[in-house]
Amino acid sequence: MRIIMLDIDSLRPDHLGCYGYPRNTSPTIDALAAESARFTNCHVSDAPCLPSRTAFTMGRSGIHTGVVNHGGTMSEPFREGPSRGFRGSKDRWHFYECLANNGWHTASISPFPARHSAWHYLAGIREHHDTGQNGHETAEQVNAAVLPWLQRNARNDKWCLHVNYWDPHRTYRTPASYGNPFEKDPPPAWMTETIRAKHWNGCGLQCAQDPNDGTGKSDWPRMPKTISSMDEYRHWIDGYDTGIRYMDDHLDRVFDALRAEGVYDETAIVLTADHGENQGELNYYGAHRTGDSITHRVPLLVKWPGVAKAGCVQEGLHYQYDVAATILDVLGIERPARWHAKSFAPELNGEGRCPREYLVLSQLACMAQRSVRFEDWIWMRTWHDGFSRFPREMLYNLKDDPHELNDLAAARPEIARRGAALYAQWHAEMMNTHPGPERIDPLDVVLCEQPLHANDGVRERYSQRLRATGREHHAEYIEKTRGIVR
Repeated sequence: MRIIMLDIDSLRPDHLGCYGYPRNTSPTIDALAAESARFTNCHVSDAPCLPSRTAFTMGRSGIHTGVVNHGGTMSEPFREGPSRGFRGSKDRWHFYECLANNGWHTASISPFPARHSAWHYLAGIREHHDTGQNGHETAEQVNAAVLPWLQRNARNDKWCLHVNYWDPHRTYRTPASYGNPFEKDPPPAWMTETIRAKHWNGCGLQCAQDPNDGTGKSDWPRMPKTISSMDEYRHWIDGYDTGIRYMDDHLDRVFDALRAEGVYDETAIVLTADHGENQGELNYYGAHRTGDSITHRVPLLVKWPGVAKAGCVQEGLHYQYDVAATILDVLGIERPARWHAKSFAPELNGEGRCPREYLVLSQLACMAQRSVRFEDWIWMRTWHDGFSRFPREMLYNLKDDPHELNDLAAARPEIARRGAALYAQWHAEMMNTHPGPERIDPLDVVLCEQPLHANDGVRERYSQRLRATGREHHAEYIEKTRGIVR
């Protein structure tokens, strides 16, 4: 048995053909989807990448891992404390530890641990290759390590290889020689000039007037400095979609390598992402800064010979870390007792149904926001708005409004109250079962220390940008509130 975990940074599912996107961004992934079980409502519990990947490997949400920020106290896992023995407790093993301690060879080809000093991610990984460019490598450069690894190891048994691609992650650095496969295709139809113009007068790091972290600058040809017109919006989306297509082309070479070694048909392939990517939703462009469905929803394809039914589609709600529990379940490996993750193995064959009733999504690195995803709804609560002037509470019907254009919190207070009640229920459960001796909610620590990407230094710089571009009223507001939502 062999497993490849394809971890594609910033890949939102609705920009893939197999999830209904009209542009031809993903012929290789679409072919994989035809052989796979496809999940349409998989969400990471915590975003962006450091909290997300930590939640996956530790099998539980950030409120219990302690990793929710990109810096400060809450960028490292809670310590086990006095109960720790010579080794960490088995009930806290990470995903790759569970595999390695049951006879699997575990390997990772990724710059992620070094990029974030996330050395806990390597727990249980016996072989690690850092591609060395801190998340700025292209798929071709990643494959320079992947293809030789497969030539050496593909025919061996019981290995799990994690491969991390970054091409859809801003700064859209696909080589110029690749061209633009989408120059004749219109951009997504939901974005209109009316919406773009409204966004232009707003504020927020990576909003329409400030998509490059509020700097008004860009050194990357596929990223315009601002979204000042629909032509620039199209230029921006072309850059993102081209990154997906370039990565997709190189995935085809990986699958060809497996076929050349004669093991493709007997290799399990899991394709997912660390988070999605807002491309105009909530006035964020090329961003994964929010606690909404766009940032947290990720693709999930599972090709597993003899286990996953080809072409089956599951629409129930799942946390992405449930994938880790599912893999262990299929392999007959017991999952650690401390995990929140639950197996959905019965859904792989298209017969069983074991979705979650609701999910709680958390964004504490770029703002302080938690959301509840339930039925057709997402209810969002904001404590720190990341200088975007979000209200305290928002509510969206994702079935009717997938791009979150119409906030219904005031119009549907009964639904908002349900979201708030589910959040309170979740929070009480998480605090009552907290693994740390002090039972700290990382949210409280982040509010004291500030989200790394929205701290006082960022606020000061962004206030200057707002004043320089005629948006003094926004500058005055964020200088007064410091981003805190009362």
